[in-house]
Amino acid sequence: MKIYERLDQFKKLLNAVVTIGIFDGVHVGHQKIFQRLRAIAQKIQGEVVLITFWPHPRLVLPLQKAEPIKLLTTFEEKATILAQQGVDHLLKIPFTKIFAQLSSIDFIQKILIEKLGIKRLVIGYDHRFGRNREGEGKMLKTEGVHYGFAVEEVPPQKIDEVVVSSTKIRKALLAGEVKKANAYLNRPYEITGKVIKGNQRGRQMGFPTANLEILNAHKLIPADGAYAVKVMHEGTSYNGMLNIGVRPTLEGTLRTIEVYIIDFKKEIYGHELTIQFITQIRKESQFEDLSALKKQLWQDKEQALKLLEAWEMGDR
Repeated sequence: MKIYERLDQFKKLLNAVVTIGIFDGVHVGHQKIFQRLRAIAQKIQGEVVLITFWPHPRLVLPLQKAEPIKLLTTFEEKATILAQQGVDHLLKIPFTKIFAQLSSIDFIQKILIEKLGIKRLVIGYDHRFGRNREGEGKMLKTEGVHYGFAVEEVPPQKIDEVVVSSTKIRKALLAGEVKKANAYLNRPYEITGKVIKGNQRGRQMGFPTANLEILNAHKLIPADGAYAVKVMHEGTSYNGMLNIGVRPTLEGTLRTIEVYIIDFKKEIYGHELTIQFITQIRKESQFEDLSALKKQLWQDKEQALKLLEAWEMGDR
């Protein structure tokens, strides 16, 4: 997959099969669009082009009275997943307040027609773009007839009768419902962080943990609690249990992310770890003393190993 950081890097194609969107999370609804893109491209000997915007528009134009948006995927994470989804060309358009004023008609003429050479456009059922989100399905189909490209809308995807969306995935993660979020994503939710020095209280209790500093400040962190996780380090996957929270039993005040990698002995300060969330074990709790906390950690480890084994066997 080729990645273009600017529009002027892109060379016009003969048969561009295009989709447009943020695609935060690259969830099952997005994946259905990519499946259709690949099928069309194969049929007309075309190439799949995905146009996305970075930073996320809501980081540039936040909604009034709304909390700052947290991202399911960084651009690098998104690009990795999109390559696996069969995208040939990933065009990243810098989203600015000036670009936000571009009308949908100008977007079609100046980008889709002049720069890309679009032949087919595939969009989601609720897709809107351009200044004030004025561009929508009906308008696109009308302009497609005028400019000579076909437009296809992909219907919403449902899991357990729920329409999947990035917003619903964020809500699930913020409630600690990672199994639900993973079902919507069709893969485990991931975060990546650098291992930094902690206070080593876990080591004193027989559970040496790696304290993580998340690399992207806008990345969504799931709800406080203990989780069964897979830990990726230098291409190898390990079992682990992870805690998010302020560690009330240890009189903590700052929210931390600590992962105990089971049967792992290496020194990894400064290394990067990628965490795959499998399921929540329990909510964060305050225990009577360190002895009670240590007892709970042993129970958490046993539970985490059982949950991870079940996940490996296909219980997802």
